[in-house]
Amino acid sequence: MNNERYNRIIDDAYKNFKNNFPMKKSNPPKDYINSKGQLLTKEEFINKCKTDTEFSERWGLKIEERDLTTVRERKKYDIHFDDLFGEYPDHHETLDKRGVPRKLITITYNDKIVESYE
Repeated sequence: MNNERYNRIIDDAYKNFKNNFPMKKSNPPKDYINSKGQLLTKEEFINKCKTDTEFSERWGLKIEERDLTTVRERKKYDIHFDDLFGEYPDHHETLDKRGVPRKLITITYNDKIVESYE
């Protein structure tokens, strides 16, 4: 469900971006154009929002990624983890085998906040 909401918000933000610069009617600023001379692709738009604060604020899409680095951060996603604790010498390996996410992604757009995990 969160991934659907995540994708919907990203789609809305990118659609807003594209609608502001119909290529034949207006010329977008240079930093809105990729190396092919085209408006940023959706993937390029997302990456720019992740890395360029000013750009991100301009389009109202904030994307933050945070690695879940400790076993405690990751453990809350697996209620049976305590049963297996110590089964593997590397507890992250246990979590990886169970498909427990390593990254938290938080996006904010138009006062909507969605968290997604990878």
